[in-house]
Amino acid sequence: MTSLPEANPPQDWDEACHAVSDAYFPHTLTPLSKDDATHTFVNAVELGPVVLAKIGWGADVAVASDHPGAYAVNIPMSGHIESVSGGEPVYSSNGMATICPPDTTTRIIEWTKSCAILGVKLDRDYLSGEITRVFARPGVQLPPQVDLRNERGASWLEFVRSVATQAQGDQSVLRNKLVSDQLAGAITSAFLLAAVHDDEVAGAVVRPRIVKRVIDRMQADPARAWTAADMAEVAGVSVRRLQEGFREYVGMSPMEYLRELRLERVYADLSEGGPGLSVTDVAMRWGLMHTGRFAAAFRRKYGMSPSEALRGQ
Repeated sequence: MTSLPEANPPQDWDEACHAVSDAYFPHTLTPLSKDDATHTFVNAVELGPVVLAKIGWGADVAVASDHPGAYAVNIPMSGHIESVSGGEPVYSSNGMATICPPDTTTRIIEWTKSCAILGVKLDRDYLSGEITRVFARPGVQLPPQVDLRNERGASWLEFVRSVATQAQGDQSVLRNKLVSDQLAGAITSAFLLAAVHDDEVAGAVVRPRIVKRVIDRMQADPARAWTAADMAEVAGVSVRRLQEGFREYVGMSPMEYLRELRLERVYADLSEGGPGLSVTDVAMRWGLMHTGRFAAAFRRKYGMSPSEALRGQ
């Protein structure tokens, strides 16, 4: 647990910035008023791939972060924040949440003096896996902002606030790994159901076992040289019936789903980087043998070439 309570305030803005960076995300901080740093507070608790943080600066500030490796869900509990990510401005006050994508610069151009946020940090790869599990397909995109004032959003927010409060203290039973892993999954799954549009959710609710069976097998071994006949054999139905099931419940063919799954695995490996890592080797590791088609599909999905994703590390 990371803590910088109001009873033990920082002495300057450098100390405040370092404390919040350690607890939540590394960032650059620009004070926008003559207020000092002594009203800054941060309390954060880590639940495996999820971090819950309560943060307030007690001053008007601007913050910029690339959010390396994780999504940030910033929920003002008072005041407001105005953010810009990918050129799109997002204004959030009480009951609204700003979603900051990973490995992308987001500038909070105004974080007001009265604003305290509940921040939810979601590991990028973990969230990607939960998206596939919840919606039965990879690649579902999160919106830049989520309204938490409806029943589904308010229920999720109440749950997260309760966990953030009860998990304070190193001796909390919620910090036990057996419990924290389950909490992380519940927080993430419920967030996805609150954040993603109803038509996406509806597609996730009803999935025939034949579709789920094939999805589970592909997720376990995406590099396998899958054929349509292999998939149909796993499902126990004809190729045509399996394709119809995927189209109806997943929104794409089984082979399209497999390609999206492989691209996500490649992106995760390239993002992690490593000495001597080769784009071609990574692509082939996950069963993408046609480098030209792979590169084009990767650019369509992520807005950059595979080599750019690797160099970004």
